[in-house]
Amino acid sequence: MKHGLTAGSFRSVRQIAIDERESGSHAPGIIALGQPIRYFEMKQDQVFARMGGLVACASLWLAVALAQEPQPPAGGLSLQPSAGTPLPAPATVKVDLKTSLGDVVLAVETERAPVTAANFLRYVDQKRLDGAEFYRSMVVGDDGEHGLIQGGLRGNPKRALKPIAHEPTAVTGLSHVDGAVSMARAAPGTATADFFVVIGDLISLDAQPNGGDPGYAVFGHVAEGMDVVHAIFTQPRSPTAGQGVMRGQMLAVPVKILTARRVR
Repeated sequence: MKHGLTAGSFRSVRQIAIDERESGSHAPGIIALGQPIRYFEMKQDQVFARMGGLVACASLWLAVALAQEPQPPAGGLSLQPSAGTPLPAPATVKVDLKTSLGDVVLAVETERAPVTAANFLRYVDQKRLDGAEFYRSMVVGDDGEHGLIQGGLRGNPKRALKPIAHEPTAVTGLSHVDGAVSMARAAPGTATADFFVVIGDLISLDAQPNGGDPGYAVFGHVAEGMDVVHAIFTQPRSPTAGQGVMRGQMLAVPVKILTARRVR
């Protein structure tokens, strides 16, 4: 992570959400970030420390799951892997987004984020994302190296499916790190087809512990094509498009998603 970031260089994202609400500028499917970005000059050990709550939740879930497994058969034969046997990687499904600037391949977390992953794959399988756009590029901080790009159907009622339940990072164990793919939404439980790709670590978008801010629902990561993500991120923005705090964040020429297909 680049150093030289200061608290003064970041605007409270919670205040952004308040401003959007007061100005009436919030649009369906547009991410309304709900908390400050608090990762300035965060060292790696601090990042891991802040992720400790997620690890603890995952460990608790695993302990409960293992306790419910059938007992080994008589005779001392164990069906459990030995301590030195690595666990298999969580299942993912790859999706190729062919854009007008190149391909972006996503690894969709069907095992760790089953609700959100299944929703995204429905849009892919029904070809509802064909012709969609990456339309927003939001820079966080002064260095220009952190932020997100947002794409999808922009709440198009003719193509959007029903909203899905919110699947927080505290449950999935995923996080808003560089390359993470997460759902755009208004209130929790309103996400449909719009999503965003994180550039640089923005773990303040994760669910907060003890029933705090529910955060946003990560459901995958970029497996290939981060160079294309950065190319979209640096496209010219319109100085006038967008309402309220989103003014100046909309791409002057949106980047087309030509097709979205599973990688066979």
